[in-house]
Amino acid sequence: LLNRQSDELPTVTVYKSPTCGCCAKWVDHMKANGFEVNVTDMPDVTPMKTRFGLPVALASCHTAVIDGYVVEGHVPADVVKKMLNEKPDITGIAVPGMPIGSPGMEVEGRPAQQYDILAFTKDGKYSVYESR
Repeated sequence: LLNRQSDELPTVTVYKSPTCGCCAKWVDHMKANGFEVNVTDMPDVTPMKTRFGLPVALASCHTAVIDGYVVEGHVPADVVKKMLNEKPDITGIAVPGMPIGSPGMEVEGRPAQQYDILAFTKDGKYSVYESR
C-alpha cells in the first residue's frame, strides 16, 4: 500500500521478552516486509504498554512503536503499512492475545483463527480497523 521504497519505511522499535519465540517470529515478519527493526528485550513489557497508553484489554506479548504509532501484538505488516499510509488520528493498532495464524503465530497443521486488528485512541476507546 505504501508507494515509498522500503528503505524509506520508518524504523520499528519492539519491546519484548527475551524468551518469547513468537515475538521473534513477528520481528522476522516485519523485516521480511521491508522494515528495519530495533529490538529491546525486557523481562516485563507492561510498563511500556502503560507508558504508550495501550488499553489493558488489548494487550499481547510485545509492544512496538513506529512513526509515533503504537503497534501491539501480532499485527500483519501490510496493516501497519496501511496505517502509516492513511495516518489515522489514533494512538495505534493492536491484535489482542495471540491468535493462531497471525504473523509469528502460525502453527503447522492448525487453521488460522479469524481475528480483528483494533484501532485505539488515547482515551482508551477502540474499534475494528481491519479483520483477518
